[in-house]
Amino acid sequence: MTIAEAQKTVDDWINTIGIRYFNELTNMAILMEEVGEVARLMARIYGEQSFKNAELALVAKDELSDEMADVLFVLICLANQTGVNLTEAMRKNLEKKTLRDSSRHASNEKLKR
Repeated sequence: MTIAEAQKTVDDWINTIGIRYFNELTNMAILMEEVGEVARLMARIYGEQSFKNAELALVAKDELSDEMADVLFVLICLANQTGVNLTEAMRKNLEKKTLRDSSRHASNEKLKR
């Protein structure tokens, strides 16, 4: 699925099954909630925090992918609501990063193996 296809698919879903978009501020709050859920899992899977229940660790990576998809879904909702073409935005962002960071990371001693 391309980014453009994802934007259309989400829009179609929202306008049929979801009835309508939540307002932009509500979706922003939902996005922060979903990012927090990703952060909670990352801290437990890859960081020093532990799960309260060992059984939760067994399904954590599946849950992580689902939470990341939730983040992407809500981000796409916000892009659709605000008229952002994510394909074009991503292309411009990568171009900006390439120009800005073309030698920055290569000369960073912390990144050398």
